[in-house]
Amino acid sequence: MNEPPILRVTDLKAYFFLKEGVLKAVDGISFDVRKGETLCFVGESGCGKSVTALCLLRLIPEPPGRIVSGEIMLDGIDLLRLSIDEVRKIRGKRIAMIFQDPMTSLNPVLPIGLQIAESIQLHQGVNRSRALQRAMEMLRVVRIPNPDKRIDEYPHQLSGGMRQRVMIAMALSCHPQLLVADEPTTALDVTIQAQVLTLMRKLKDELGASIILITHDLGVVAEMADRVLVMYAGKVVERAFIKDLFKHPLHPYTLGLLGSVPRVDQFKDKKGKRNPLREIPGLVPRMIFMPPGCVFAPRCSYTKPICQETAPELKDMDREHAVSCWLFAG
Repeated sequence: MNEPPILRVTDLKAYFFLKEGVLKAVDGISFDVRKGETLCFVGESGCGKSVTALCLLRLIPEPPGRIVSGEIMLDGIDLLRLSIDEVRKIRGKRIAMIFQDPMTSLNPVLPIGLQIAESIQLHQGVNRSRALQRAMEMLRVVRIPNPDKRIDEYPHQLSGGMRQRVMIAMALSCHPQLLVADEPTTALDVTIQAQVLTLMRKLKDELGASIILITHDLGVVAEMADRVLVMYAGKVVERAFIKDLFKHPLHPYTLGLLGSVPRVDQFKDKKGKRNPLREIPGLVPRMIFMPPGCVFAPRCSYTKPICQETAPELKDMDREHAVSCWLFAG
């Protein structure tokens, strides 16, 4: 018998109420996260990935934002029905987040040791001395050299890779069930990126945590994911196990994302001429002024008349592979 998911999100909608109109950043998405798995969210910038992550921790700025409907069930508890004080007891303890830019997420006037220890004191009820000792242990866990010295340093004294490791140490310090990582390797060079991903995967296996990984890098997805959600304009357009997504992509948007990845074996054609990189024409629409019908239709080369009129539903195909496209409506 399969275990129930540790997180189940149902029909989540998060809107921003602006002078120009209502921006539907997350518009009715549903997904679950199972124990010990890595679920990846992929898509271009502006597709709603980061807003979805902020919803999970109730960090949407109000106003202008608001979660207007849906359920976020963490082990049977609906986070949307809790007070902010109750949610604060869960943040960092049961669900933690690694933010996209550690330099703007870390406090520049506090040593990194105190910043990690603060969460440990809050959630584990230990004194400052024990919390600092635990913080040093976490720095050692995330492979930061000389943690006894680094613990007293400030964020600006660390490299980008070191700061990201500090963020991971902070997020894992209270052994959360779920770790939400919002593009944790975007600003890092390739070598450090590989080290951070290897570290996250190892810590996930050791601690038994689940991960939601938000990224636009399909190479990272191939290395880390168990399952993938492809998002576009606030909606999930395809959901699949990682092997199914790469072997049998269905949605035209997914095909476009995969086709835009540079490949060494296709760098030149048979005549030795360089092949140009493929791209998806156009841009993600402004979510205040959404087109009628399928939101991807203005950029899609497979458009049919119905695509301009009616939005398709997310339809299950096989083995948990689902797609939202009229090409598969029959």
